[in-house]
Amino acid sequence: MKLWGGRFTKETNQLVNNFNASISFDQKFYRQDINGSIAHVKMLSKQGILTDEDKNAIINGLEGILSDIESGALTIGDEYEDIHSFVEATLTERIGEPGKRLHTGRSRNDQVALDMKLYTRDEILETDALLKELLNVIINIMENNTETFMPGFTHLQKAQPITLAHHMGAYFEMFKRDRDRLSDIYKRMNYCPLGSGALAGTTYPLDREYTAELLDFYGPTLNSMDSVSDRDYLIEFLSALSTIMMHLSRFSEEIILWNSNEYRFIEIDDAYSTGSSIMPQKKNPDIAELVRGKTGRVYGALMSILTTMKGIPLAYNKDMQEDKELSFDAFDTVKGCISLFTGMLNTIKFNKSVMENSARHGFTNATDAADYLVNHGVPFRDAHGIVGQLVLFCIEKNISLDDMTIDEYKAISPVFEDDIYDAISIKTCVDKRVTIGAPGKDAMEKVIEINKKYLEEN
Repeated sequence: MKLWGGRFTKETNQLVNNFNASISFDQKFYRQDINGSIAHVKMLSKQGILTDEDKNAIINGLEGILSDIESGALTIGDEYEDIHSFVEATLTERIGEPGKRLHTGRSRNDQVALDMKLYTRDEILETDALLKELLNVIINIMENNTETFMPGFTHLQKAQPITLAHHMGAYFEMFKRDRDRLSDIYKRMNYCPLGSGALAGTTYPLDREYTAELLDFYGPTLNSMDSVSDRDYLIEFLSALSTIMMHLSRFSEEIILWNSNEYRFIEIDDAYSTGSSIMPQKKNPDIAELVRGKTGRVYGALMSILTTMKGIPLAYNKDMQEDKELSFDAFDTVKGCISLFTGMLNTIKFNKSVMENSARHGFTNATDAADYLVNHGVPFRDAHGIVGQLVLFCIEKNISLDDMTIDEYKAISPVFEDDIYDAISIKTCVDKRVTIGAPGKDAMEKVIEINKKYLEEN
C-alpha cells in the first residue's frame, strides 16, 4: 500500500519500488511509530479534530497491533513501503473508516522525524545504562587494587610505577565523560517535531505542546523546516558512540597486550576467549580483538550520515532515508561491545606479582632515584646523568635498581646512603604521590569515593 498513489496513473517499477522502500529496516521502530500515533490521536481528540469514538477505536486498534507484533501474532510484511504504511493499512483493515483519520494533521516527514528521535532517545538511555554497568565493574577493580603495583607506560615503554586502580581509573574517567556526552545529547535533542507537517506546519489547530508532553519531550521544536530535516542529534549520537568505541578499542588493545606471553599481566576467562584450530597452546583474546575491529564499523556509520547530510538543501529530501540502516547497526554494535567487554573485564584474573615484578625490573623508579639525589643537594641535571649511569650498570648486570649493593651505588655517586632502598621501593614511589589524581593510596581512595558517589547519583 502507498500513502501517495492518488496522483499517479502507472505502477512504480518494481526495482524502483524496492530501491525506494524502507520497510526492511525502519520496521525496527514500530513501537515508536505506534506510540507517536497514539499521542497524535489523543491530541486530535483534545482539539476536537477527532471524535472520542474515533479516538477510542484508533487507540484500541493501535494497541492491538503493538501487542500482536510483540507476541509474534502479526508479522510486518515487506509488501509495504515503510513502517508507517504498514501500521496505517493494518489499522484500517481492523477498524475500518476511523483508521483513515489517523494521519490527519501530519505528514510522513514529521512522523519519521518523530520516530527517529524517539528511537534514538531510547538508544541513548540503553547505551548509558550499559556504560554505568561497565563503570561499576571498573570501580570494583579499583577498590580492590589500590596496592596492586604495575608499570605505567609512555610510548609503550615502562615509565613510572602506578597501581592497577590508577590505571583503571583512567578508563573510568573516559567512560564517565562518555555518559556526560550522552546526557548532553539527550537534553539537546528532546524536543518534539510532530505537528511540523511536511515542512510548513498545518492548518489544523494542533496543540503541539500537549503532544510533546504526552511523549516526554521538553516541548515542541520551534521551526517546522528544521524539524523535518534535522539529524544533528543523530550525528552527535554517532559521534559519541564513535568516542565510546575508541575508548573500548584502546582498552581492548591493552587487554590484548596484557594477555600476551610477553606481559602475562592477566588471564582472560575461558568464556571470553577461544583457541586455535591448529595450535593447542593458544588462548586468544577474541572479544577484545572484535571490539577493536568493530570500532571502524561505527566510525563508518558516522562518516556516512555526515556525508549524506552535507549537501542537502531544506527541507526533507529522500537522501535522509539513509540515516537509518548504518545507524541502527552502529547502535546494536556499540551496545553489544559494551556488554561483552563488561563481562570479559569482570571475569579477568590479574596476575599481581607479575605486574609488580614488571615495575621493579623496568626502572620505573629511576625518576625517584633522581629525586633522592636532588633532595640531597645534587642539581637535577647532574642527578639525571648519575641515574642514567645506574640504569646502564643494571642493564649490563641484568639486575634492577633494587638489586644493586650500596657499594655499587656509592661507586657511581658517594651521595647515596642506605636509605636509597626505601626511597626507590615501588610502594614508596607510588604512595608518596599524594596529589589528587595521582596513584598514591590515599589519593586513590579519595577518587574512588568521589566516583562511587557519582555512580549513586547518576
